[in-house]
Amino acid sequence: MKINKVLYFVLALIIGLVQFSGSLPVKAESEDFSDQLVIYVTSKPLGTNQFHILGKNALAGLEEKYGVQTDYYESENDPTNREENIRAAVNAGANIIYVLGTEWGDIIPQVASENEDVDFLIADQCVDDQLPNIHCTVFKEQEASFLLGVIAASLTETDHIGAIGALDIPFLHRYTDGFIEGAKYIKPDIKTELRWVGGDNPFGDPARGKEQALAIFSTGADQIFSAAAGSDLGVFEGAAQNDFYAYGVDVNNCAIAPGKVSDNLLKHIDVAVIDAIGKILTEKPESLFVSVGVAEGAVGPGAISEKAEDNEGCVVMEHPEIIELVKEVAAKINSGEIVIEDPMFK
Repeated sequence: MKINKVLYFVLALIIGLVQFSGSLPVKAESEDFSDQLVIYVTSKPLGTNQFHILGKNALAGLEEKYGVQTDYYESENDPTNREENIRAAVNAGANIIYVLGTEWGDIIPQVASENEDVDFLIADQCVDDQLPNIHCTVFKEQEASFLLGVIAASLTETDHIGAIGALDIPFLHRYTDGFIEGAKYIKPDIKTELRWVGGDNPFGDPARGKEQALAIFSTGADQIFSAAAGSDLGVFEGAAQNDFYAYGVDVNNCAIAPGKVSDNLLKHIDVAVIDAIGKILTEKPESLFVSVGVAEGAVGPGAISEKAEDNEGCVVMEHPEIIELVKEVAAKINSGEIVIEDPMFK
């Protein structure tokens, strides 16, 4: 009888332990990606282009997080050389090849169609017809530009702001419209101006960029956002020479015109690339399309970045109360309390 009681107790104990252990989280065995080769192919020489350098920085993050092998091929600013490097990466045995920007719309679909066992990732752009092995990661620029508008409305002394884009196309309205909407969120009656660089070289004409900035300044605006790539340099020059403050894109431009650049719309391309390639490695999707924004830490103003290099020298950093306001608005975007319509799909 005593033996039966002891056996009963032991059995009950075993059953209880089994049930308890079933409720504990079980750590999944991590996959080994050490045989995977990821190659970054640039669209132009890296030089001092911080956006493309961030693309290269993603390689170190991928090595650390997933243990993959990495390499990069640096292209000349020439379509033929870009295609040569993509094909060289394929021939080198790359499992995943990633690129940045708008220059790959013809090259990637062609090479991808010939190499179905290689995955291709385009960051900051996509193609109209994605093959199963073409993946894209794009940004919610309208969220970050909204937050820049919050900063501009908080800093303006004239209650008048302006925005400049390279061309009047839906994609660039993500920048200009978001900026204006963010400003109106803080000051509904704020005056706004919108102009386009245009011309033969809208993304690389500093003289026309400056001309548009001065035209906006002449209307009374004292905060001007520019999303026009190389043409932004003219806006920064105009700010340095006149009584208005500028905002730039992609990287920290505050050192270009010290004391006259309020902040920038930062794209953390390395964060986006690591996130997307992680999905490609672990989920093996077809035609992956990822859109990342403020919540993912992929875009945002320098003001709320924890990295000093993202906001060093920017005027907004002299205003901690505005930084706190921007963080509060960012939290509302992340929670869905504030929804910013994407101009690409209006």
